[in-house]
Amino acid sequence: MIREINIQDLHELANPVLVDVRSEGEFAEATIPGAINLPLLDNAERAEVGTIYTQVSRARARELGLSLVSPKLPALVKAAQELGEHGPLVMFCWRGGMRSLVLTQVLDLMGIPVYRLLGGYKAYRKQVVNFFQGGFPFQVVVLRGNTGVGKTEMLGRLRQEGYPAIDLEGLANNRGSVFGDVGLGNPPSQKAFEGLLYEEFRHFNGWPYIIVECESKRIGRVTVPQNVFQAMQEGTQILMYDDITNRVRRLRDEYTALPQAFAEIRQALQRLVKTLGHDKVNQLNRLLDEDEDEFTRQLLVDYYDPLYAYPNEPHSGYAACLNYAYPESVARKLGEYLDKHFGSAER
Repeated sequence: MIREINIQDLHELANPVLVDVRSEGEFAEATIPGAINLPLLDNAERAEVGTIYTQVSRARARELGLSLVSPKLPALVKAAQELGEHGPLVMFCWRGGMRSLVLTQVLDLMGIPVYRLLGGYKAYRKQVVNFFQGGFPFQVVVLRGNTGVGKTEMLGRLRQEGYPAIDLEGLANNRGSVFGDVGLGNPPSQKAFEGLLYEEFRHFNGWPYIIVECESKRIGRVTVPQNVFQAMQEGTQILMYDDITNRVRRLRDEYTALPQAFAEIRQALQRLVKTLGHDKVNQLNRLLDEDEDEFTRQLLVDYYDPLYAYPNEPHSGYAACLNYAYPESVARKLGEYLDKHFGSAER
Protein backbone atom coordinates (compact mmCIF):
# COMPACT_ATOMS: atom_id res chain seq x y z
CA MET A 1 0.00 0.00 0.00
CA ILE A 2 1.36 3.41 -0.99
CA ARG A 3 1.51 5.82 1.93
CA GLU A 4 1.04 9.45 0.95
CA ILE A 5 2.36 12.22 3.16
CA ASN A 6 2.31 16.01 2.95
CA ILE A 7 5.25 18.33 3.52
CA GLN A 8 4.42 18.79 7.21
CA ASP A 9 4.39 15.02 7.75
CA LEU A 10 7.74 14.77 5.99
CA HIS A 11 9.40 16.91 8.65
CA GLU A 12 8.14 14.50 11.32
CA LEU A 13 9.53 11.42 9.57
CA ALA A 14 12.71 10.04 11.14
CA ASN A 15 15.71 9.81 8.78
CA PRO A 16 13.78 9.80 5.49
CA VAL A 17 15.58 8.89 2.27
CA LEU A 18 14.34 11.50 -0.16
CA VAL A 19 14.28 10.38 -3.79
CA ASP A 20 13.78 12.98 -6.51
CA VAL A 21 12.57 11.23 -9.68
CA ARG A 22 12.76 14.35 -11.86
CA SER A 23 15.33 14.79 -14.62
CA GLU A 24 18.95 15.52 -13.79
CA GLY A 25 18.51 19.10 -15.00
CA GLU A 26 15.58 19.77 -12.69
CA PHE A 27 17.48 18.15 -9.83
CA ALA A 28 20.58 20.28 -10.47
CA GLU A 29 18.54 23.48 -10.48
CA ALA A 30 17.01 22.80 -7.05
CA THR A 31 15.71 19.95 -4.94
CA ILE A 32 14.83 19.20 -1.34
CA PRO A 33 18.22 19.32 0.43
CA GLY A 34 19.63 15.84 0.95
CA ALA A 35 17.59 14.24 -1.83
CA ILE A 36 19.04 11.63 -4.20
CA ASN A 37 18.24 11.73 -7.90
CA LEU A 38 16.71 8.69 -9.59
CA PRO A 39 15.34 10.21 -12.80
CA LEU A 40 12.58 8.39 -14.63
CA LEU A 41 13.26 10.52 -17.71
CA ASP A 42 16.51 12.27 -18.52
CA ASN A 43 16.65 15.83 -19.83
CA ALA A 44 16.26 14.91 -23.49
CA GLU A 45 13.48 12.38 -22.84
CA ARG A 46 11.57 14.83 -20.69
CA ALA A 47 11.78 17.46 -23.43
CA GLU A 48 10.58 14.95 -26.02
CA VAL A 49 7.60 13.89 -23.92
CA GLY A 50 6.76 17.51 -23.20
CA THR A 51 6.76 18.35 -26.89
CA ILE A 52 4.39 15.48 -27.67
CA TYR A 53 2.18 16.54 -24.76
CA THR A 54 1.78 20.11 -26.05
CA GLN A 55 1.80 19.44 -29.81
CA VAL A 56 0.02 16.09 -30.14
CA SER A 57 -1.93 14.80 -27.12
CA ARG A 58 -1.71 13.83 -23.48
CA ALA A 59 -2.43 10.19 -24.32
CA ARG A 60 0.38 10.00 -26.86
CA ALA A 61 2.79 11.63 -24.41
CA ARG A 62 1.92 9.02 -21.79
CA GLU A 63 2.50 6.22 -24.26
CA LEU A 64 5.90 7.63 -25.13
CA GLY A 65 6.76 8.10 -21.47
CA LEU A 66 5.83 4.51 -20.71
CA SER A 67 8.01 3.21 -23.55
CA LEU A 68 10.96 5.24 -22.29
CA VAL A 69 10.57 4.34 -18.62
CA SER A 70 9.76 0.62 -18.90
CA PRO A 71 13.30 -0.58 -19.75
CA LYS A 72 14.68 1.40 -16.78
CA LEU A 73 12.36 -0.02 -14.14
CA PRO A 74 14.48 -3.01 -13.01
CA ALA A 75 17.50 -0.77 -12.37
CA LEU A 76 15.37 1.90 -10.68
CA VAL A 77 13.71 -0.66 -8.41
CA LYS A 78 17.09 -2.13 -7.44
CA ALA A 79 18.53 1.31 -6.69
CA ALA A 80 15.47 2.28 -4.63
CA GLN A 81 15.59 -0.99 -2.71
CA GLU A 82 19.22 -0.35 -1.75
CA LEU A 83 18.41 3.19 -0.68
CA GLY A 84 15.51 1.91 1.41
CA GLU A 85 17.99 0.06 3.63
CA HIS A 86 19.05 3.42 5.10
CA GLY A 87 15.62 4.75 6.05
CA PRO A 88 12.03 5.18 4.86
CA LEU A 89 11.82 5.98 1.14
CA VAL A 90 10.01 9.17 0.13
CA MET A 91 9.46 9.66 -3.61
CA PHE A 92 8.69 13.03 -5.15
CA CYS A 93 8.61 14.80 -8.50
CA TRP A 94 7.70 18.36 -9.44
CA ARG A 95 4.17 18.45 -7.99
CA GLY A 96 3.38 14.91 -6.91
CA GLY A 97 2.25 13.84 -10.37
CA MET A 98 2.73 10.91 -12.69
CA ARG A 99 6.47 10.43 -12.32
CA SER A 100 6.45 9.83 -8.58
CA LEU A 101 3.19 7.87 -8.86
CA VAL A 102 4.62 5.46 -11.43
CA LEU A 103 7.68 4.54 -9.40
CA THR A 104 5.87 4.31 -6.06
CA GLN A 105 3.29 1.97 -7.62
CA VAL A 106 6.00 -0.28 -9.01
CA LEU A 107 7.86 -0.33 -5.70
CA ASP A 108 4.65 -1.10 -3.87
CA LEU A 109 3.98 -4.04 -6.21
CA MET A 110 7.49 -5.30 -5.43
CA GLY A 111 6.75 -5.17 -1.71
CA ILE A 112 9.11 -2.28 -1.01
CA PRO A 113 7.74 0.16 1.60
CA VAL A 114 7.53 3.65 0.18
CA TYR A 115 6.02 7.06 0.83
CA ARG A 116 4.92 9.51 -1.87
CA LEU A 117 5.17 13.23 -1.18
CA LEU A 118 1.95 15.03 -2.03
CA GLY A 119 2.60 18.22 -3.93
CA GLY A 120 6.18 17.18 -4.69
CA TYR A 121 9.03 19.68 -4.79
CA LYS A 122 6.53 22.45 -5.54
CA ALA A 123 4.98 22.01 -2.08
CA TYR A 124 8.41 22.17 -0.45
CA ARG A 125 9.35 25.26 -2.44
CA LYS A 126 6.11 26.98 -1.37
CA GLN A 127 7.01 26.35 2.27
CA VAL A 128 10.47 27.86 1.75
CA VAL A 129 9.06 30.93 -0.02
CA ASN A 130 6.48 31.47 2.74
CA PHE A 131 9.20 31.32 5.40
CA PHE A 132 11.32 33.98 3.74
CA GLN A 133 8.34 36.23 3.11
CA GLY A 134 7.26 36.21 6.74
CA GLY A 135 8.67 37.71 9.91
CA PHE A 136 12.10 36.36 10.82
CA PRO A 137 11.79 34.25 13.99
CA PHE A 138 15.35 34.65 15.34
CA GLN A 139 17.45 37.37 16.82
CA VAL A 140 20.71 37.58 14.89
CA VAL A 141 24.24 37.88 16.22
CA VAL A 142 26.55 39.15 13.47
CA LEU A 143 30.32 38.66 13.45
CA ARG A 144 31.99 41.64 11.77
CA GLY A 145 35.62 42.37 11.01
CA ASN A 146 38.18 42.80 8.28
CA THR A 147 39.15 40.03 5.87
CA GLY A 148 41.22 37.27 7.44
CA VAL A 149 40.34 37.86 11.10
CA GLY A 150 38.81 34.36 11.38
CA LYS A 151 35.05 34.96 11.27
CA THR A 152 34.28 31.78 9.34
CA GLU A 153 36.62 29.81 11.57
CA MET A 154 34.83 31.18 14.61
CA LEU A 155 31.48 30.09 13.21
CA GLY A 156 32.87 26.57 12.83
CA ARG A 157 34.16 26.53 16.41
CA LEU A 158 30.83 27.75 17.76
CA ARG A 159 28.91 25.18 15.76
CA GLN A 160 31.12 22.37 17.04
CA GLU A 161 30.27 23.54 20.55
CA GLY A 162 26.55 23.27 19.78
CA TYR A 163 25.76 26.93 19.15
CA PRO A 164 23.36 27.91 16.32
CA ALA A 165 26.02 29.19 13.92
CA ILE A 166 25.28 29.31 10.18
CA ASP A 167 27.95 29.72 7.50
CA LEU A 168 26.18 31.71 4.78
CA GLU A 169 29.27 31.71 2.59
CA GLY A 170 29.51 27.94 2.88
CA LEU A 171 25.90 27.56 1.75
CA ALA A 172 26.49 30.00 -1.13
CA ASN A 173 29.80 28.30 -2.01
CA ASN A 174 31.38 31.74 -2.20
CA ARG A 175 33.45 33.81 0.23
CA GLY A 176 31.62 37.00 -0.66
CA SER A 177 34.54 38.89 -2.23
CA VAL A 178 36.28 39.42 -5.55
CA PHE A 179 38.22 36.21 -4.81
CA GLY A 180 35.14 34.56 -3.33
CA ASP A 181 34.78 31.70 -5.81
CA VAL A 182 38.46 30.72 -6.04
CA GLY A 183 38.78 26.95 -5.80
CA LEU A 184 35.14 26.36 -4.86
CA GLY A 185 33.49 25.24 -8.11
CA ASN A 186 29.91 25.92 -9.09
CA PRO A 187 27.62 27.85 -6.74
CA PRO A 188 24.04 26.73 -6.02
CA SER A 189 21.06 28.30 -7.76
CA GLN A 190 19.03 30.85 -5.81
CA LYS A 191 16.33 28.25 -5.15
CA ALA A 192 18.88 25.70 -3.97
CA PHE A 193 20.56 28.27 -1.70
CA GLU A 194 17.23 29.21 -0.13
CA GLY A 195 16.41 25.54 0.46
CA LEU A 196 19.76 24.95 2.20
CA LEU A 197 19.31 28.08 4.30
CA TYR A 198 15.75 27.15 5.22
CA GLU A 199 16.94 23.74 6.44
CA GLU A 200 19.56 25.44 8.62
CA PHE A 201 16.86 27.53 10.27
CA ARG A 202 14.66 24.46 10.74
CA HIS A 203 17.62 22.68 12.34
CA PHE A 204 17.93 25.46 14.91
CA ASN A 205 14.21 25.78 15.59
CA GLY A 206 13.77 26.44 19.31
CA TRP A 207 16.84 28.65 19.64
CA PRO A 208 16.12 32.33 20.31
CA TYR A 209 18.98 33.48 18.08
CA ILE A 210 21.36 32.46 15.31
CA ILE A 211 24.96 33.55 14.59
CA VAL A 212 26.20 34.55 11.15
CA GLU A 213 29.07 36.41 9.57
CA CYS A 214 28.38 39.86 8.17
CA GLU A 215 27.56 39.63 4.46
CA SER A 216 26.42 41.88 1.68
CA LYS A 217 22.94 41.32 0.29
CA ARG A 218 24.56 39.33 -2.52
CA ILE A 219 27.03 36.51 -1.87
CA GLY A 220 28.53 35.58 -5.21
CA ARG A 221 25.61 34.62 -7.44
CA VAL A 222 22.95 34.29 -4.78
CA THR A 223 21.03 36.80 -2.70
CA VAL A 224 20.30 36.66 1.02
CA PRO A 225 16.49 36.73 1.52
CA GLN A 226 15.25 40.15 2.58
CA ASN A 227 13.85 39.14 5.97
CA VAL A 228 17.16 37.50 6.90
CA PHE A 229 19.24 40.42 5.64
CA GLN A 230 17.12 42.95 7.52
CA ALA A 231 17.44 40.93 10.73
CA MET A 232 21.22 40.88 10.23
CA GLN A 233 21.31 44.67 9.90
CA GLU A 234 19.24 45.07 13.07
CA GLY A 235 21.01 42.36 15.06
CA THR A 236 23.75 42.38 17.70
CA GLN A 237 27.06 43.34 16.10
CA ILE A 238 30.27 41.68 17.34
CA LEU A 239 33.66 42.97 16.18
CA MET A 240 36.51 40.55 15.54
CA TYR A 241 40.05 41.70 14.87
CA ASP A 242 43.56 40.24 14.64
CA ASP A 243 47.06 41.40 13.73
CA ILE A 244 48.17 41.50 10.11
CA THR A 245 50.61 38.59 10.50
CA ASN A 246 47.91 36.18 11.62
CA ARG A 247 45.51 37.42 8.97
CA VAL A 248 48.09 36.90 6.22
CA ARG A 249 48.86 33.39 7.45
CA ARG A 250 45.20 32.46 7.70
CA LEU A 251 44.38 33.60 4.16
CA ARG A 252 47.54 32.12 2.65
CA ASP A 253 46.84 28.73 4.19
CA GLU A 254 43.23 28.78 2.98
CA TYR A 255 43.82 29.80 -0.62
CA THR A 256 47.12 28.14 -1.51
CA ALA A 257 45.80 24.74 -0.42
CA LEU A 258 43.15 24.87 -3.15
CA PRO A 259 43.70 23.25 -6.57
CA GLN A 260 44.18 25.73 -9.40
CA ALA A 261 44.13 28.56 -6.86
CA PHE A 262 46.90 30.64 -8.44
CA ALA A 263 45.34 30.61 -11.90
CA GLU A 264 41.95 31.64 -10.53
CA ILE A 265 43.51 34.33 -8.31
CA ARG A 266 45.20 35.84 -11.37
CA GLN A 267 41.87 35.95 -13.18
CA ALA A 268 40.21 37.61 -10.20
CA LEU A 269 43.02 40.19 -9.96
CA GLN A 270 42.02 41.59 -13.34
CA ARG A 271 38.72 42.65 -11.81
CA LEU A 272 40.65 45.00 -9.51
CA VAL A 273 42.23 47.06 -12.28
CA LYS A 274 39.56 49.77 -12.01
CA THR A 275 40.08 49.98 -8.24
CA LEU A 276 43.84 49.60 -7.90
CA GLY A 277 45.12 50.48 -11.38
CA HIS A 278 47.21 48.47 -13.85
CA ASP A 279 50.55 49.12 -12.13
CA LYS A 280 49.38 47.84 -8.76
CA VAL A 281 47.71 44.76 -10.26
CA ASN A 282 50.88 43.98 -12.22
CA GLN A 283 52.89 44.30 -9.02
CA LEU A 284 50.51 41.94 -7.23
CA ASN A 285 50.85 39.42 -10.05
CA ARG A 286 54.64 39.47 -9.64
CA LEU A 287 54.37 39.09 -5.88
CA LEU A 288 52.08 36.10 -6.30
CA ASP A 289 55.05 34.31 -7.89
CA GLU A 290 57.74 35.68 -5.64
CA ASP A 291 56.33 36.16 -2.13
CA GLU A 292 52.88 34.84 -1.20
CA ASP A 293 52.92 36.47 2.23
CA GLU A 294 53.77 39.91 0.86
CA PHE A 295 51.17 39.48 -1.90
CA THR A 296 48.52 38.75 0.73
CA ARG A 297 49.63 41.56 3.02
CA GLN A 298 49.48 44.17 0.27
CA LEU A 299 46.11 42.92 -0.89
CA LEU A 300 44.77 43.32 2.65
CA VAL A 301 46.30 46.74 3.25
CA ASP A 302 45.62 48.26 -0.18
CA TYR A 303 42.27 46.68 -1.07
CA TYR A 304 40.35 44.78 1.58
CA ASP A 305 40.90 47.00 4.63
CA PRO A 306 39.94 50.24 2.85
CA LEU A 307 36.94 48.44 1.32
CA TYR A 308 35.44 47.14 4.58
CA ALA A 309 37.05 49.67 6.94
CA TYR A 310 36.46 47.80 10.19
CA PRO A 311 38.58 48.77 13.21
CA ASN A 312 41.63 46.61 13.85
CA GLU A 313 41.30 47.21 17.58
CA PRO A 314 38.51 47.44 20.19
CA HIS A 315 35.78 49.95 19.35
CA SER A 316 32.85 51.28 21.37
CA GLY A 317 30.44 50.91 18.44
CA TYR A 318 30.08 47.14 18.94
CA ALA A 319 28.36 45.01 21.56
CA ALA A 320 31.59 43.06 22.10
CA CYS A 321 35.11 43.14 20.63
CA LEU A 322 37.20 39.98 20.26
CA ASN A 323 40.90 39.62 19.50
CA TYR A 324 41.10 36.39 17.52
CA ALA A 325 44.84 36.05 18.07
CA TYR A 326 43.80 33.55 20.77
CA PRO A 327 41.10 31.45 19.05
CA GLU A 328 40.22 28.96 21.78
CA SER A 329 39.91 31.47 24.60
CA VAL A 330 38.04 33.92 22.36
CA ALA A 331 35.54 31.25 21.28
CA ARG A 332 34.96 30.42 24.93
CA LYS A 333 34.52 34.11 25.75
CA LEU A 334 32.00 34.58 22.96
CA GLY A 335 30.12 31.47 24.05
CA GLU A 336 29.83 32.88 27.56
CA TYR A 337 28.57 36.17 26.14
CA LEU A 338 25.92 34.39 24.05
CA ASP A 339 24.75 32.27 26.99
CA LYS A 340 24.45 35.36 29.19
CA HIS A 341 22.63 37.61 26.75
CA PHE A 342 20.52 35.21 24.68
CA GLY A 343 20.14 31.92 26.54
CA SER A 344 19.95 28.57 24.78
CA ALA A 345 17.46 26.44 22.90
CA GLU A 346 14.06 25.63 24.36
CA ARG A 347 14.28 22.11 25.69
